[in-house]
Amino acid sequence: MSSVWVSEELKTVRLDDRRLEQRLRLVLSQLAERPTASIAAACGGHSEMTAAYRLFGNEKASFGAILQAHVDATRERINAQRTVVLVQDTTELDLTRPERQVTGAGPLDGASRFGALLHVLYGFTPDGTPMGVVAAEAWTRSAGEARASSQSRAQRAAMPIEEKESYRWVRTLGAAEQLARGCPATQCISVADSEADVYELLAAAAESQVRWIVRACQNRALRPENGAPGERLWERALAAPPLFVQTVSVRGRRAKVSCERRTRRQPRQSRQAEVAVRAARVVLRPPWRADRNLPEATVNVVFVREQSPPPGDEPVEWLLLTNLPIDDVQQVRQVIEFYCVRWMIEVFFRVLKSGCRIQQRRLEQLNRTLACTAVYLIVAWRSLYACRLGRSRPEIDCEAVFDPAEWKAAWKIVRRQDPPARPPPLMEVVRLVAQLGGYVNRPQASPPGPQTLWLGFQRVHDFALCWNQFGPGASKPP
Repeated sequence: MSSVWVSEELKTVRLDDRRLEQRLRLVLSQLAERPTASIAAACGGHSEMTAAYRLFGNEKASFGAILQAHVDATRERINAQRTVVLVQDTTELDLTRPERQVTGAGPLDGASRFGALLHVLYGFTPDGTPMGVVAAEAWTRSAGEARASSQSRAQRAAMPIEEKESYRWVRTLGAAEQLARGCPATQCISVADSEADVYELLAAAAESQVRWIVRACQNRALRPENGAPGERLWERALAAPPLFVQTVSVRGRRAKVSCERRTRRQPRQSRQAEVAVRAARVVLRPPWRADRNLPEATVNVVFVREQSPPPGDEPVEWLLLTNLPIDDVQQVRQVIEFYCVRWMIEVFFRVLKSGCRIQQRRLEQLNRTLACTAVYLIVAWRSLYACRLGRSRPEIDCEAVFDPAEWKAAWKIVRRQDPPARPPPLMEVVRLVAQLGGYVNRPQASPPGPQTLWLGFQRVHDFALCWNQFGPGASKPP
């Protein structure tokens, strides 16, 4: 039997085959119960494993068809919120195999790695609680597209934006606008990192009704004012007076590749950094395009920059472009807070890859891998949702996330006591389940993270199964 939450999450599924839809519910339940296990181990038997592989190979159970029910459920959750941050980002699905390549996989960088790219628009509450996938697309590159990076800047500029991979940022902004129209009571804020600093996106966003934030990457030219041509975005932002100074914690990092030249990817030390925050309003001068004339774009700028970085370290800095208001300090702070939610999609991708191990799934064809990925996108949402909801709403009833057999079995195993008559608060049960995954529940310990929670989910499933089959939850014979 599938879990209650699975039935609710897939209530709008439409695969044009009732048996296939029921199989999807069962497979989602099985994979969610053991997210790090192999498909064979999660399904619990050869016949069940074979049925799961057949599901992934069925043309009716495509990536989009499987994910649509979760998208519908995400929209319902978003519609109940006052404010939602919609983060869009791209990640690689590295499916490189030393023995045999996945059929249909494309090159990721030349001819050394093969797989697909996944672009997701994901909804979060301002405190980081995941609402789920709003839109997603997956694609592969041809060998010619993989060599496109060798083209000159002029050659790339001459290509219509619709023929470039970067057009995905514009398409996804359209998906955010569509969601905002369907949820008029919810303030939707589209957020993207510096890879989305594409002028066509900024021009479209400037005319959009949805609120948005994009981290700048290009030092763009500004419209000349007072007869002073040549002014650039970074210089104008730095010339604005500081609004306030704040101390932030900076995590150290190493360069991923030795030849990395981009400032924002350089290695740095962990430290407490004092940053000054500035704000300004600018008009961006459109770049040349061979096939069209682009309009000017008026944007607000929030510039966060470290004042005294350690010798040899690049200063920490964000230059954020937005159409959110920046009329006072509180509004500027809110822009920064909304942008900080963007890091949650990195956590989500880590859950998908490390927790659900989607890149290690041994499916021989890409279409099957993508169908499997759609299921694991839902699994990853549930794992991260339980983790974050326990932090943001620790006092709510635990049965908002856990089945009765799950929390009762966890209570009995960890506490070695009979479970209470009434369901305990959610955070209390989250900590119990995380303890089964290796979390040390000390009085002053930070809340558990997704890794200990997804490991705990696997063990609590087995305990819940025993609870229902042999324990207090077992049905009594007539």
